[in-house]
Amino acid sequence: MTLLLFLGSLLGTMALGIPIAFALLLVSVVLMWQLDLFDAQIIAQNLLNGADSFPLLAVPFFMLAGEIMNAGGLSRRIVNIAMALVGHKRGGLGYVAIIASCLLASLSGSAVADAAALAALLVPMMVQAGHNRERAAGLIASGGILAPIIPPSIGFIVFGVASGVSISKLFLAGIVPGLLLGLSLAVAWWFVSRSENIATPPKASRSEIIKTLLDGSWALGLPLIIVFGLKFGIFTPTEAAVVAAVYALFVSLFIYRELKLSQLYEVVLSAAKTTSVVMLLVAAAMVSSWLITIADLPGQLSDVLAPFLDSPTALLLMIMLLIVLVGTVMDMTPSILILTPVLMPVVIQAGIDPVYFGVLFLVNTSIGLITPPVGTVLNVVCGVSKLSLEEITRGVWPFMLAQLIVLALLVLFPQLVLVPLKFFTG
Repeated sequence: MTLLLFLGSLLGTMALGIPIAFALLLVSVVLMWQLDLFDAQIIAQNLLNGADSFPLLAVPFFMLAGEIMNAGGLSRRIVNIAMALVGHKRGGLGYVAIIASCLLASLSGSAVADAAALAALLVPMMVQAGHNRERAAGLIASGGILAPIIPPSIGFIVFGVASGVSISKLFLAGIVPGLLLGLSLAVAWWFVSRSENIATPPKASRSEIIKTLLDGSWALGLPLIIVFGLKFGIFTPTEAAVVAAVYALFVSLFIYRELKLSQLYEVVLSAAKTTSVVMLLVAAAMVSSWLITIADLPGQLSDVLAPFLDSPTALLLMIMLLIVLVGTVMDMTPSILILTPVLMPVVIQAGIDPVYFGVLFLVNTSIGLITPPVGTVLNVVCGVSKLSLEEITRGVWPFMLAQLIVLALLVLFPQLVLVPLKFFTG
């Protein structure tokens, strides 16, 4: 009964168009009345405790780093590197978008920021070269969702805080799955673009490639610093976020000199606005998370999923199907905050590695960012590319299908995540 009340009130408030953060608070109030525990002080205390988290400090700093990179020329240089390396290939601009997506993902961790930046840069170039606008926009939207998977990832930070799983291990475990998703996009792009007869630009000379790599070397240095710093325990994910922000600011101001001091206010303000949305969601979710535990909703869900507990693969397939459905109507951060407290006890009871489950969870919710009608990244690229939702949906489905195949392979073959994780963690 309590589980049905929780789901019914959550879906009801969302259907009324109430913002997710406030919907979570209203659901919490409903659960408190049901459990005869209503106390405004409990709500206030859990709100404060939800936001008062050292690991969550990584969120504003990674947001700030991403904004600085876009304003300071780091993102553009990443695109230039990809263009010099593969721009001359058949369908080369598509491969440029994929490589740039992977590299940008290793810089900012923000799917929306990366997808918007690449769409503004590459969609006009791809259309001018003769590529289908819908397909080009769909590819860039699909590439944008690599950002929550390849470290540094804001999604992994939120999941780690909500589940108590090591954020450093989540970061390192996301490297190979993120690259596999990028590879799947390359395969899908090869299939859909081979019928196009597009003139390719001339191959860059060796000197041009070296010049471009040298120009972008400062941008390429950041992901190496973060990955090696985490692997060897030099800093925590939160400290890595500070390093990323300071590094991006230094390079933008003093190396590339494309960011002016007068622009800093707008850059910081933009990062603060995005951070405030995430932090309010996290704080509100901690109230409902506390009540989920008190009401023993995981136990009730465990009873429902009891027939699958002896088969981890079957259980994961059921959970992944559930998350795919949720992803069509809910953004990534609320999905993590709502489902993690409910699902993690069931996953642990079934003997599934929490880090492995976290990677599957993030891959799935990231794909949700490009599923209509709510997919945030899909809608952002839709606006930047000047397409309707129906048009960009036609363009994105081959790439979404490729990424869903990768998700299925990760479920069926856990070694794709666990073996690289063991290597990176020593």
